[in-house]
Amino acid sequence: MVNDNATTMACPAPMKATSNGSFQGESPLDFALPLVILQICLVVAFTRTLAFFLRPLRQPRVIAEIIGGILLGPSAIGRSEKFLHTVFPKNSMTVLDTLANIGLLYFLFLVGLELDIRSIRRTGKKALAIAVAGISLPFVLGIGTSVVLRATISKGVSHGPFLVFMGVSLSITAFPVLARILAELKLLTTDVGRIAMSAAAVNDVAAWILLALAIALSGSDSSPLVSIWVLLSGIAFVSFAVFVLRPALALMARRSPEGEPVKELYICITLSIVLVAGFVTDTIGIHALFGAFVVGIVIPKDGPFAGVLIEKIEDIVSGLLLPLYFASSGLKTNVATISGGQSWGLLVLVIFTACLGKVVGTTVVSLAYKVPFREAAALGFLMNTKGLVELIVLNIGKDRKVLNDQTFAILVLMALFTTFITTPIVMAIYKPARRGAPYKHRTIQGKDTDTELRMLACFHSNHNIPTMINLIESSRGTRKRGLCVYAMHMMELSERSSAISMVHKARKNGLPFWNKIRDDKDQIVIAFQAYQQLSRVTIRPMTAISALNSIHEDICTSAHQKRAAIIFLPFHKHQRVDGTMESLGHSFHLVNQRVLRYAPCSVGILVDRGFGGTTQVFSSEVSYSFAMPFFGGRDDREALAFGIRMAEHPGIMLTKSKKQDSIKYEERVIESQADIARTLKSMSKCNMFLVGRTPCVAPLAAIIDCPELGPVGSFLASSDFSTTASVLVIQQYNSSKNLDSEMEEQEEDTYEVPDTPDASKMAKV
Repeated sequence: MVNDNATTMACPAPMKATSNGSFQGESPLDFALPLVILQICLVVAFTRTLAFFLRPLRQPRVIAEIIGGILLGPSAIGRSEKFLHTVFPKNSMTVLDTLANIGLLYFLFLVGLELDIRSIRRTGKKALAIAVAGISLPFVLGIGTSVVLRATISKGVSHGPFLVFMGVSLSITAFPVLARILAELKLLTTDVGRIAMSAAAVNDVAAWILLALAIALSGSDSSPLVSIWVLLSGIAFVSFAVFVLRPALALMARRSPEGEPVKELYICITLSIVLVAGFVTDTIGIHALFGAFVVGIVIPKDGPFAGVLIEKIEDIVSGLLLPLYFASSGLKTNVATISGGQSWGLLVLVIFTACLGKVVGTTVVSLAYKVPFREAAALGFLMNTKGLVELIVLNIGKDRKVLNDQTFAILVLMALFTTFITTPIVMAIYKPARRGAPYKHRTIQGKDTDTELRMLACFHSNHNIPTMINLIESSRGTRKRGLCVYAMHMMELSERSSAISMVHKARKNGLPFWNKIRDDKDQIVIAFQAYQQLSRVTIRPMTAISALNSIHEDICTSAHQKRAAIIFLPFHKHQRVDGTMESLGHSFHLVNQRVLRYAPCSVGILVDRGFGGTTQVFSSEVSYSFAMPFFGGRDDREALAFGIRMAEHPGIMLTKSKKQDSIKYEERVIESQADIARTLKSMSKCNMFLVGRTPCVAPLAAIIDCPELGPVGSFLASSDFSTTASVLVIQQYNSSKNLDSEMEEQEEDTYEVPDTPDASKMAKV
C-alpha cells in the first residue's frame, strides 16, 4: 500500500508512433515518429555545419560529430531544460538509442568489410612490433591510471572490468579515421602511411578482442564462471562464422561475377545475417556490435560483392543513422561534471597518459627498426588517433555502470583532444620528399627527337579511357625512344566507407598492375594493360586519392617527379546524347584551373566528343584527321609541335601544312571574328581540333564560362559549333612566369605520390 500523502514517481506513458496532426489538437513532438524525424534532421544539420567550419583545419568529420553530440547534450545547448524536454525527452531516448545502435551495427559491419585479414597476416615484423608497442604500453599505463581514478572519482566500481576498460580506451587506434587522415595528408603511399595502416589494422582487431574481454568481465553476475562461459561462447561464435558463414558468403560472392548485377536475394540474406549475428552475440553477452563486425570480416573482399554491399548501405548509415550515435553519446556527456582542480588535473593526467603511451611506445620501437626520428614521431601521433570505436567502448562501459558520469566525460574529451591534434602535429613534424630534381624537357616544342616523351594522362572514370587511349596511340610517333605515359586515375576522397576501400587500393599499390601478385579485376587497369601489350608505348598507371580541392597537388607533384613534358586533363563537361555539354561539377572545373596555374610542364585539356569511338582503335585501323588553327603565340606553337608529332602516325592527317605526306597547310587572311568562325566551321568535319589556349585573337563567343579553354577553345567546345569534333586545348609551360616558385610556396601542402611502393619495403610492411 502506498500512503496517499507519499510522493510517488509515475513512469511516463510509452509514446505512440504517429499523431493525428496538429489540427486535431495533438503536438507531433509527443509522438515517436515525428519526434525522431526532428531529432535526425537537427543532428545531421548541426554536425554537417560544424564539419564545414572545421574543414579548413583538415579535421575528419568524426571530430565534428563528436563535438556536435557534446554541444547538443547537457554540456551546452542541453543546459536548457526546455530544449531537452522538447527535442530529447527521456521517453524518446529508447527509440533514438535503438535507431542509433542499428546504424552503428551496420557501420561496424562496414568497418569489418574494410579490414582484410590477409593483409594483417602479411604484416611484416616492423608494423607488427609497432602495433604491439602501440597497444601494450598504453594498456599498462591505462591500468596505472585506473588505480588513480578508483582512488578519487571512481570509488566503488568493480576493479577488474574498470581496469580493462581503461586499458582498452587508452590503447585503441581508430582505423577508419586514421585512413582518412593519411589520405587527407597525402601520406598513403609513403613509408609512414603503409606502416601506420598495417599497424592500425592489427590494433583494430586486437582492440575488439580486448573489448570482448572487457564486456565479458563487466556482466552483472559476479561469478567468474559466467565470464568464462561468455568468452567460450564468443570463441564458438567466431569459429562458426569462419567455418560455416564464410563458405556460404564466399559461395554468394562467387555467384556474383564482375560486370553483372549482384542478386537482390544475396544482399537481403547478407544484411539479415548481420542482424542475426548481432542478436546471437547480444544473447551471449558480448554486445550485438561484435557479431556485425565479425560478419564483415569474414565476407570475401575479392570481386564486386563486398563493394555492392558497401554501396547499398553506406550513405544512409554514415549520413543519417551514425550521427545519432554521436548525439546519443553527447547527451550522456556532461562536461560540467569536470569541476574543481582535482577533476581537471585528472583530465590532464588521462590525456598525458594516453599520448605518452601511444607516442613514446610507437616512436621507440620505430627507432629500434631504424625508422628516421621525424617519421617515427609522426607514426606515434598517427597511432594516437581515436574515433568511433573509442566512443563505443566508453558507452558500453557507462551502460554497464563501469564508468560514472565524470569518468565518462573525461575519457570522451581525451578521445576528442588526441584525435584533434593528430593532423596539425603530423603536418608540422613530418614533411616527406615532395618533388624530384629539376629537369629540362617541360614542353613538347624543341624537345630532342631522340629522347623519350613523357606524358601524365589523367582521367576520372571508365568514360574517359577509350578517348585517352586513342589520343595516346595517335601521339606515339616514330621516335627512337618512343613514349612513356603515366595514366593517373583521379579518385575523390569522401567520408564514405567506400573511401577506405579506395585507400586500401592505393596503399597496396600506387601503380596498380605493376604489383605481380595483384589478383583483382580493375577494369581501368586492364584496359591500359591490354593497350600496352599491343603497342610500343610504356604505360604506367597510377592512383591519386584526394579531396578535389587538393588533388591538383597530386597531379602537379607527380608530373614533376616523373619528368613529364605535358599533362592531359579531361574537360569538366561531358557530351550528352542530344549533343549538349553537361557539367560534372564546379569542383572538377576548379581542378583544371589549378593545374593550369601550378603545372611544372605543358598542359592539355581534352574536350571529348567520342574521339575514335567508344572503344580502343588498333594501330592498323587508325584513320583520323586533325585541324590546327594557328594564330601565333607560344601556346599555338606548342599545339603545333604536338600536332607534328601526331602527324608521324601513318593514320593521322593534320590540316595546317606545307604539303607533306600527312600534313596539309592552308593559309587564310582573316578580317573579322565572323571570318574566323566561318573558317573554323569549314574545318569541323575533322576528328579533333588542336588549339593553343591563348592565341593572338579576340574571343569568338559572347560569353566565355570556361577561361581555361581560351577564346578559340571555348568556341570550339560549344555545342553550337560541333557535336562530333573533339578539342585539345594546349598551354605551353612558361618558365618566365616562374611557376616553379609558386609551387615552392605551396610545398608545405604538397606531398609525394609515388607511382608504386618500393617492392622491398612492401615485403617488410
